[in-house]
Amino acid sequence: MEKTVLKNKNGLKGTITIPSDKSISHRAVMFASLAKGKSVINNFSKGQDPHSSLEICKNLGVNAEFQDETTLIIESDGVLKSPFQNLDCGNSGTTMRLMTGILAGQNFNSVMVGDESLSKRPMKRVIEPLTLMGAKIDSIDGHAPLHITGQKLAAIDYNSPLASAQVKSCILLAGLNANGVTTFTEPYVSRNHTELMLKFMNAEINAIGNKVSIVPSVLEPREINICGDISSAAYFIVAALIVPESDIILKNVGLNPTRTGLLDVVQFMGGDVEILDKKNVSGEDVGDLRVKYSDLTGCTIEDGIIPRLIDELPVIAVLATQARGTTIVRDAGDLRNKESDRIKSVVTELKKLGVDIHETSDGFIINGKNKLTGDARLETYHDHRLAMSWYVAGLVCEKPIVIDGFEWAAISFPEFVEKFELLS
Repeated sequence: MEKTVLKNKNGLKGTITIPSDKSISHRAVMFASLAKGKSVINNFSKGQDPHSSLEICKNLGVNAEFQDETTLIIESDGVLKSPFQNLDCGNSGTTMRLMTGILAGQNFNSVMVGDESLSKRPMKRVIEPLTLMGAKIDSIDGHAPLHITGQKLAAIDYNSPLASAQVKSCILLAGLNANGVTTFTEPYVSRNHTELMLKFMNAEINAIGNKVSIVPSVLEPREINICGDISSAAYFIVAALIVPESDIILKNVGLNPTRTGLLDVVQFMGGDVEILDKKNVSGEDVGDLRVKYSDLTGCTIEDGIIPRLIDELPVIAVLATQARGTTIVRDAGDLRNKESDRIKSVVTELKKLGVDIHETSDGFIINGKNKLTGDARLETYHDHRLAMSWYVAGLVCEKPIVIDGFEWAAISFPEFVEKFELLS
């Protein structure tokens, strides 16, 4: 499916509520499936990826039904059952990596598969530490499908070479079924939704700095209220900052400090974003954001902030095109292992719009401010975040753009265009 995007000439105005956080939705359905009893998940994501996690939990014997469009009731005896079919993760790396940690310590065997894109993504980063715990996982050179032979696992003290919430979560979930204390240490603190929710559900877990430890625990069922996804909010934040005369309010945005790197970058660049009505809901910080069009200046994005905004870097690249001076992104080599090689893809497609952008081994350099020409056809590379980033770029292009493969936006944000039209 292709999508034509026209320049916004009047500014974005109004208020919208940001849809459910995808990362938290994944964890809510998985952890509730491991808890004995009834859990209620409010504001469960409509994105395809969390629904891949939901379907897998149902295939593992968990009773899960929607009470209404976004209220999910999970009833489980706390014991997963051997599946009768392969477990399909679709396009979701989060589903595959986290479920691998859960399944490695079960008393049955399972096979996890994914679509063509997911089957190209690296799984050695979870297979290797799980193997140290005694797991038996067969793959195709570190890629899906994954054939998991359930084993009793041994606790480990693991020093991860990369900061990754998915790897960390995988090992912590394996630690729920391991014998002893499992400790995970990473170079920088990656998003900590797993730690917060496990603690909320009564796990014995302790996090200090970039080290987190867990012992075998019995999870308790809970009512979980899921906040809005800051990664989804990012497209509206950037759009309002770069479309002249914009002034919007975004409701119910998750403000977990391990996810708010974008807000720090916006502050560095001189963007006008105000946090309103901050509170804590189900263990997570939440608030509303007011965002106004701003005069931006380039900056350098590197080191420890990268894990806090890794998913937002494509739309941050769009933001940087409208900032005066030079913006440098480095230490982001893991972008090459996402749904696409996001470094190459971002550089290739933004050049079509006349952007002065240069690829590096671990990021890119953008010299601004750029006048985006438009009159181009952009590719998404089967990558939902690129599809939505190009839409934002189209709002400030002089001529219309056409986005090929725009249907990939539905992977995480099926209401994306509808929400933007409310602000137009």
